[in-house]
Amino acid sequence: MLERIMVVDDSALIHQMYRLVMNVYKCEIVDAMDGREALDILANRQDIQLILLDINMPVMNGLRFMEKAASLGITRTIPIIIISTEGKEEDTVKGLALGARGYLKKPFQPADLHALIGKIMAVGGAPAKGGYASSPAVAGF
Repeated sequence: MLERIMVVDDSALIHQMYRLVMNVYKCEIVDAMDGREALDILANRQDIQLILLDINMPVMNGLRFMEKAASLGITRTIPIIIISTEGKEEDTVKGLALGARGYLKKPFQPADLHALIGKIMAVGGAPAKGGYASSPAVAGF
């Protein structure tokens, strides 16, 4: 059961949208406006169970956050789903190589996000054997 999800996106409107979309989980949403703020929050909180991450953000973008998160071991313990308007194949490949468990392109259907979360959490938040959890909604697949 998901209790705490972190949303890392520089748009306050997107944070509000995630509150509506994630309401079915009845969980707390922890907000970060960029990758640096997300790392600061994660340094003080051990209870985040899932991260929804944008790529294009000021201060520290999503791919740089993924690099830091991977070096700190965060990607081994907290599943990260990249959700971005960036649909370039190299961004998808890089994000997954850095430890993201899935990649959705904005705009997305809430049902696609829920299905991807379900697949990831069904395997205990760990990557599927031999690769990452995937869904038809994941960009590039």
